[in-house]
Amino acid sequence: MPSRKKTAMFASAFLTCACSFVLICVVLATQRWMSSQVRFSGTNSSVTVSLTYGLFSGTCEQFVDAGLQVSEKTFQVADNLRSSKARSTITAIIVILVLGLLSSLLSSGFTCTNAVSNPYQTFLGPTGVYTWNSLCGIFILLAMILFPVNIEEYGLSTELAKGCFSFLQTHIKSEHTYGYSYWIMLLIIFLNIASIIIIYFYDHARYSKKKEQERPIENAPKDVILF
Repeated sequence: MPSRKKTAMFASAFLTCACSFVLICVVLATQRWMSSQVRFSGTNSSVTVSLTYGLFSGTCEQFVDAGLQVSEKTFQVADNLRSSKARSTITAIIVILVLGLLSSLLSSGFTCTNAVSNPYQTFLGPTGVYTWNSLCGIFILLAMILFPVNIEEYGLSTELAKGCFSFLQTHIKSEHTYGYSYWIMLLIIFLNIASIIIIYFYDHARYSKKKEQERPIENAPKDVILF
C-alpha cells in the first residue's frame, strides 16, 4: 500500500486531471467559441451578420442598415464552409482536442492507480503522469493557436456568414469576441501544470528522503562498514 503522503499527493493530482478531462468535454460540447459581427456591402445597403458558433454548430442573424432583423438561423459549421483550409483547420482542432481528452483520461488513470497502489513499472509512476499531462497541455495549446489562425488567416467567420446568407457580396470588416468555450482551455493548461507540479514535489521529496537515508552509510567509518 502507498504511504499517506503519496496517496494525498496523487489524489490531488487525480482531481486536477479529472477536472481537466471534464473541461475538455465542455469545450467540445459548447458552442460559445466565437461571437462575430461581419459587415458586408450590398447593392443598396450594407448588411451585418451576427454569428455565435463553436466547432460543430452555431447561430446567425442578419441586420440591414436601419436595424431590420432577419430571424435567427442555426447552422452546422462543416456544411457552411467552402474553403478547404478553414474546414481542414476545424477538423484538425477537433482531432487535437480528442487527443487531449485521451491524454487527460490516461493521466487520470495513472494518478488514480498511484493513489491506491505502488506500480512496479517506472512509466506507470511519476514519469507517466509527466508524459500524459505534458501531452495534454501541448494539445490544448495547439488548439488555442489554430483557432485564431482559422479566424484571422482563413476568414472562418466570413465563410460561415456567407454560408448562412448566400446573397452577401463584398466583405467590409469583422469584429470578433472569443467566448468562454475558448478561454476555458487556458484553465485546462493551468490544471495540467498543477498536476505536474504536485507530482514533482512528491517525487523530489521522495528522492531527497532516499538520499538522506543513504548518507549515514556513506559517512560511516570504514571499520564500522567492514564490521
